[in-house]
Amino acid sequence: MRAGLNKSLLDKAEMLFNRAGLPEVVQAGDLVALKLHFGEKGGTAFIRPQFLRRIVNRVKSLGAKPFLTDANTLYLGSRANAVDHLQTAVENGFDYAVVDAPLVIADGLTGKDYVSVEINRKNFKEVKIASAAYQADVLIAVTHFKGHELLAFGGALKNVGMGLGSRSGKQMMHADFLPKVRSEKCTACNKCSRWCPAAAIGVKGRVSVVDEKKCIGCGECTVTCPVQAIGISWKSEPELIQEKIVEYVEGALKNKQGKYGFITFLTGVSPDCDCCGWSDAPLVRDIGILASRDPVAIDQACVDLVNREQVLPNSRLGGRGDVPDKFRALCPQTDWTRQLVYAEKIGLGTREYELISV
Repeated sequence: MRAGLNKSLLDKAEMLFNRAGLPEVVQAGDLVALKLHFGEKGGTAFIRPQFLRRIVNRVKSLGAKPFLTDANTLYLGSRANAVDHLQTAVENGFDYAVVDAPLVIADGLTGKDYVSVEINRKNFKEVKIASAAYQADVLIAVTHFKGHELLAFGGALKNVGMGLGSRSGKQMMHADFLPKVRSEKCTACNKCSRWCPAAAIGVKGRVSVVDEKKCIGCGECTVTCPVQAIGISWKSEPELIQEKIVEYVEGALKNKQGKYGFITFLTGVSPDCDCCGWSDAPLVRDIGILASRDPVAIDQACVDLVNREQVLPNSRLGGRGDVPDKFRALCPQTDWTRQLVYAEKIGLGTREYELISV
């Protein structure tokens, strides 16, 4: 994190991009998706847009066409549709005039622009990947590393897997569920029925009814209902949701062999996800910026670097003395290693790495 007159942190970020071999994944004319988190309203820990402009400019110098992207959220915050999402991004500083690139919400206006990608894994046979990111030639995930209330930490795997799932894909990652209609809220508008791929829901009388024998649990009705009469389900075991996220990473990268890379900022390491409408005090000092072509290695390195640090006294873990595993302390019910072990098992990367200081 050290900087000086002739080498700003922005200069160092660009140097890191080069040293990590990321120019090798980009060719002239490529459409390059820079996947990041634009930050929720009220949050401040997301990556500063000035860093994204530097990456944008480097990608443009290679003759490629970068755009900044993220997919809509499942929860109904300030980024659940493309209009609110873009407004939030601009308010947080990701304006064209600042980042010098267009912003594209990857799964469209309401989260229904996705590609079904066949993976044939343990939890999913196919996954729903936001179309703009899947159809891009290159994916570079720019991640703010932090804690997470369910996964213990959020790194590159979470940024790509959960981040690039469509809204209904996010519901499938968060829970194995059959939808329940709240009759007191239902207006019998029939939108859920029109979007159901299994013809499992329809209006009877003045309320929608689900045929549980036909329902495939895809989540489309949940994200379609305009009055939230079909509630979102967040019920899932931490280890299971980690596996599901990893399978979505595989789907997002499936058509990009040799055409992806990862940059992760170990700065402002907050205890909560950037989806929260606040940013609590950082757990440890700012450590630096990492880059890799391997999403498993970069996440493992980030965890190791954070765990080697002393907690800051004014943080959520302050006053506990030495905390060797910050993420287990934050989220005792979660074995955070599961996402790394499973990702390595299905061939997304390796937990072994060499850390090279630049």
